[in-house]
Amino acid sequence: MTRPKPIPFLATLSAILPAGCSAEPAPVYFKSDIKPLIDKYCAECHLQGGAGTEASGFLTDSYDNLMKGTRFGPVVVAGDPLSSSFYRLVAGKVAPSIRMPHGKDALSDEEIAKIEHWITQGAKNN
Repeated sequence: MTRPKPIPFLATLSAILPAGCSAEPAPVYFKSDIKPLIDKYCAECHLQGGAGTEASGFLTDSYDNLMKGTRFGPVVVAGDPLSSSFYRLVAGKVAPSIRMPHGKDALSDEEIAKIEHWITQGAKNN
């Protein structure tokens, strides 16, 4: 009886990996992915006259205002989530007393990941 020749490990691996792996995460869009999160978690306090807007000057009613940031400066640094206070505040990478949103349930890990990916992908108005 003849034994089949073994398939080299690398050839097997290269045949399997492309089918199930992607080098980049799926695109995240401001309009369909990020704005609904902002509306759900941020808008109550960060609209004109809201407590968050009064305290910081941060409005979340539009992409332009989000990117403008607070009276203290920008909250989103396109391409750099860890330099973006918006990401750090919702991801809990700050003191618990200033984590956002105040008085509401925290964002889920999936929601935080969407914000992180959106910022990493350039924080585009798409």
